[in-house]
Amino acid sequence: MAMNETNAGGVRRRSVEIVVPVYNEAHVLADSIGRLHAYLEESFPFPFRITVADNASTDGTWDAATELTLRLPHVHAVHLEAKGRGRALKQVWADSTADVVAYMDVDLSTGLEGFLPLVAPLLSGHSDLAIGSRLHRQSDVVRGAKREFISRSYNLLLKAGLAARFSDAQCGFKAVRTDVFRALAPHIEDTAWFFDTELLVLAQRNRLRIHEVPVDWTDDPDSRVDIVRTAVDDLKGMRRMLHRTVTGRTRIAVPRRTSTPQVPAARKTSEVLPIGANASSHLEYAS
Repeated sequence: MAMNETNAGGVRRRSVEIVVPVYNEAHVLADSIGRLHAYLEESFPFPFRITVADNASTDGTWDAATELTLRLPHVHAVHLEAKGRGRALKQVWADSTADVVAYMDVDLSTGLEGFLPLVAPLLSGHSDLAIGSRLHRQSDVVRGAKREFISRSYNLLLKAGLAARFSDAQCGFKAVRTDVFRALAPHIEDTAWFFDTELLVLAQRNRLRIHEVPVDWTDDPDSRVDIVRTAVDDLKGMRRMLHRTVTGRTRIAVPRRTSTPQVPAARKTSEVLPIGANASSHLEYAS
């Protein structure tokens, strides 16, 4: 079903765009996106689109991504000239014409069965943001002791330093209402890994409703994350956010929840989108 179609009751169905940021992932991209596409086609009840966001890869990732757009009908791709997961998400999410935008890591460490519970509260208008939480008491997580310690320590720092009420800022499994993200986006400064935390802190400071979903999660042994550098950057980001909070610069005019959020209708296309293209005129959704 396309964005401008309605259901039997005359109401336009909500849609979701799932972004998968990648950097030098040519060796796993086809398998991961193929599995994600097949799962959503089989079991996801809402119109969807998958966008591969290539973060200035230097291997064959872009070639693999464009090949997928030719082979799988609901996969699209964009290419960025500079690295940064936050930069990729900010660009694609802000351009999206879906009602809800989401992202997940290319390794699909998070069980896909959690995706519908993640986005359903946003599509219904009940919540504003949703995050998968590996620290939820009902989550089933398989990972090493070192990464478990780092994750829990980071979230304790967020609670102590920024009074965070969310439990897992760094899990690569999140979604947000598109209109809410567009309001928050100009105020998000980080372009890398702290992007998630900054988004969540701004949402909390503006009394937006954050929904948490327990997830099944298996650590990826091939993860490219530089843990030490990321930790240092996160601490710098926390200091910056604390200063913004103290000076009152986290208050933003944001759209409030409604049962009938509206976004522009989309037209169908099979094109691969270059970064910066007008997404409202180049968009196709699966149903």
